[in-house]
Amino acid sequence: MTATAWPLLRTYTGRQLRRIALPLGGIGTGTVSFGGRGNLRDWEIVNRPAKGFHPGTAFFAIRTESADGTVTTRAAEGPLDLSEYEGAHGSPAQSHGLPRFRDASFSTAYPFARLTLRDDDVPVELAVEAFTPFVPTDVEASSWPVAVLRYAVTNPTDNPVMVSLAGSLQNFIGRDGTTDVAAGNYNTGATGSMGRGGGLLPKRRAAGATSEGGADAGSGADTASGADGGLQETRADGVLLQSRGVSSDAEQFGSIALAVLDGQDVSRRTGWADRTWGDSLLDFWDDFSADGRLDERTSTSDTPVASVADRRTVAPGATERFTFLLGWHFPNRRAWEKPDLVGNHYTTLSDDAWTAVCRFAAQLDDLERRTVAFVSDFLASDLPDAVKEAALFNLSTLRTQTVFRTPDGRFFGWEGCSDHVGSCFGSCTHVWNYEQATPYLFGEIARSFREVEFAQATDDQGLMSFRVGLPLETNAQDWRVAAADGQLGCLVKLYRDWRLSGDDELLHNLWPAARRALEFCWIEGGWDGDRDGVMEGCQHNTMDVEYYGPNPQMQSWYLAALRASEEMARYQGDDKLADECRRLFDHGSAWTDEHLFNGEYYRHEIRPPASADDVAPGLRESMGAEDPTNPVLQLGDGCLVDQLVGQHLARIAGFDSLLDPEHVRTTLASILRHNRLDGFHGHFNHMRSYVLGDETAVLMCSYPRGNRPERPFPYFSEVMTGFEHILAVGLIQEGMVDEGLQVITDIRARYDGERRNPYDEAECGHHYARAMASWGAVVALTGFDYDGRTGVMHFGTPGTHFWSTGNAFGALDTNGLHVREGTLFLTSLSLPGEPPITVTADTLTAGSSLPFT
Repeated sequence: MTATAWPLLRTYTGRQLRRIALPLGGIGTGTVSFGGRGNLRDWEIVNRPAKGFHPGTAFFAIRTESADGTVTTRAAEGPLDLSEYEGAHGSPAQSHGLPRFRDASFSTAYPFARLTLRDDDVPVELAVEAFTPFVPTDVEASSWPVAVLRYAVTNPTDNPVMVSLAGSLQNFIGRDGTTDVAAGNYNTGATGSMGRGGGLLPKRRAAGATSEGGADAGSGADTASGADGGLQETRADGVLLQSRGVSSDAEQFGSIALAVLDGQDVSRRTGWADRTWGDSLLDFWDDFSADGRLDERTSTSDTPVASVADRRTVAPGATERFTFLLGWHFPNRRAWEKPDLVGNHYTTLSDDAWTAVCRFAAQLDDLERRTVAFVSDFLASDLPDAVKEAALFNLSTLRTQTVFRTPDGRFFGWEGCSDHVGSCFGSCTHVWNYEQATPYLFGEIARSFREVEFAQATDDQGLMSFRVGLPLETNAQDWRVAAADGQLGCLVKLYRDWRLSGDDELLHNLWPAARRALEFCWIEGGWDGDRDGVMEGCQHNTMDVEYYGPNPQMQSWYLAALRASEEMARYQGDDKLADECRRLFDHGSAWTDEHLFNGEYYRHEIRPPASADDVAPGLRESMGAEDPTNPVLQLGDGCLVDQLVGQHLARIAGFDSLLDPEHVRTTLASILRHNRLDGFHGHFNHMRSYVLGDETAVLMCSYPRGNRPERPFPYFSEVMTGFEHILAVGLIQEGMVDEGLQVITDIRARYDGERRNPYDEAECGHHYARAMASWGAVVALTGFDYDGRTGVMHFGTPGTHFWSTGNAFGALDTNGLHVREGTLFLTSLSLPGEPPITVTADTLTAGSSLPFT
């Protein structure tokens, strides 16, 4: 396969390799993670999270034979960390007994990882390159259920070296880290040829290559069509792992494929020898070490091990790349851990894992090139490294079990991932409010979320279930509770996504439900029952409790929603509603500055209802105060980290200040002064700890003026990165750039590989969706704004910039504006200190540029 130079951002070494786990896989497909020493860990491909789960056998090995006959065999991994040395029966690490390389360094810019391995006893240099394509604006190109593992072998000696690479994987179908129903698994040798860059060519099957008890059952590769003899051909050789004993409707049913591309001397095993006392591994190691090839074995195991090897001669000074593909196909996703089957979109595109691998192999070169172009453009921009890292690395969340896609094409998300189940179901509106990655990189995903929120989860009264049920046809509105911040934020997001896309049909179709969602604020006993622009009512929110009375967090969302609704109503011809939104906004904004700002920040004025009956149905959830007339778990006089969240997201959506700009800046400075701690040795926290010891972070809430409620809202003493990122965005927007950058730098210092995984900013679960608020810093620092309705693009800062609209992305440099992917409607381009550039050819397609003269 063609090798393309990879752009890389950061290098980790030594103890920093300990926690690294880069998710490999596509959007909505699940992942297997590439560990810091080159191991494959956290096999989360079977429809659920599975932290710590791995097959009994899963490793790659390299054998070298020098001109003088000297042979070395090693696992293609770096050394074990000291934390993996001790267990009840010795080292608990997977493949702990295999010889391995002495030194390792891990270089990365998501989705790329390059592990460099060194050992003086090994005559070659080895680099393991792992990735799965990621192409903004192209969801399908970013959604392959495949991991690419390329082993680049360089011969620095003066003589040729014979090199073999082998991958081995146990057929664990039926196991997912929680449930074990494995039975009757079997492996089949498979070979396929593909027209590189085109369709599949007729497949070939390795004759007689099957584990004992398994027939050479069809893999689905016969779906190849349109063979073109003029295309350059690439070939996949490998093993398809299947089961006849796991029920076809089980969540754990599916198939896995392991293949090497364009092998020169390929051999394989569909099973390992059935031997006791660890001798199955011994037999494999002896066989592979003998000549670098694999002899077939028979196995009666219910979970046979498959291996694929490729042997080549590496000339002096040359580099050979052994490209392996790991693919999977598990169709039976359940609805939010319930029995209902909802399925997976990605499994509708291929019959099984082998077909998926073959389809992918035909496009690998192009997909890799496009991924390199994206990351290169992004890294070339004038952004601080910490911002690049936070924005880029958190994109990995879109590929984890946090996100999935049903066969109808709709996207859904948990809040995050617990170790073995999803964390907090239902595409939770208030958590997903914060992320800014999907609208700017994958507008299709953002618009899918909006369609579900308004067309599916909003009832006739305007109550939006803040957790949507599945299947949609019968369960969408089962939750029957509205979150104030979630529902209001969805109105802001609908405006933002309409504005970015210019999609009038999106607004037209969703506006009736959006109007109901807005008017729900004004029902009797509701959030603003007296229609004065102030949220006085019972407000369930992202702190998992209800606030009673006006508070800055909900109020800033309300003001943003009123502005967004005003613009949408005006466009829809509803001037009466638009005028009402403006009236409420003006009064609510002035009232907030006058009554909630205490000179340093905005506070919460607690106003309990006279009785529980005064709270409208659908506003209370069971986690809040039992007695609303004397509510506990309130914010009160606290200085809250995200009290201006609506202000920050309104600016991203194209609005000006919602509140007095001086009050806003004073508030942001106060949050840093009171909430940012340099060291947590003396900090008391009665809840979850996402920061410890000598680390620096911004607390969720402080009470600098005293008067702390006896029982404040639950998370007041915690630290969570999603809230910190949105604070950083707000600081940057208000001109406090250095302060905002420091907040982001502090976060990434905590996710350094040694203490925490750089690709997993956790909150209530791993890979938490809120952390994708980090992309907002890219928008804020560049001063980027785009209106897809008019085609007007604006940059607020000079320099070289990456830009994205959700439907297109590219770069801005001194030569012009370049479109890398997608289609851009552009009529005017504004740059700092320059008159607007009028564009005559108003549609720019991928590969085109608007040159500057």
